[in-house]
Amino acid sequence: MEIIIGREEMSAYLEEVFPQVTGMFGIDHMEPGLVRMRLHNDERHLRPGGTVSGPAMFSLADVAAYVAVMMHVGEEALAVTTHCSIDFMRKPVSGVDIVAEGRVLKLGRALAVIDVLLYSEGNEQPVAHASLTYSIPPKRAER
Repeated sequence: MEIIIGREEMSAYLEEVFPQVTGMFGIDHMEPGLVRMRLHNDERHLRPGGTVSGPAMFSLADVAAYVAVMMHVGEEALAVTTHCSIDFMRKPVSGVDIVAEGRVLKLGRALAVIDVLLYSEGNEQPVAHASLTYSIPPKRAER
């Protein structure tokens, strides 16, 4: 697998196609088949009890999977999640970012399968595990 969009380009692309999440996520590292991202933890992501909410962690897993696909196939705004399964395994540590490590398990012409582990920054024990499938739109033939 070859990376065809770099980190800065990808960050700018995310801001362009998803302006509603500007500043919410950061891309820490990209290499073939692997992306590390973070959810910049703040009050809007907390649930009662002061822990990061499930929807916020789901969003991080989904965006990490999207980036893992886009960095290999290019800017495909219409690629969509067709499946996601997430297991919440332990309570995230309060006051730190949530870090996602996404691995591309399969990258086909029409579908990509990505595995994402989420961690509280600085901890080795994952707080959640997600498995996602993305549908990749077919390339249009040039006329």
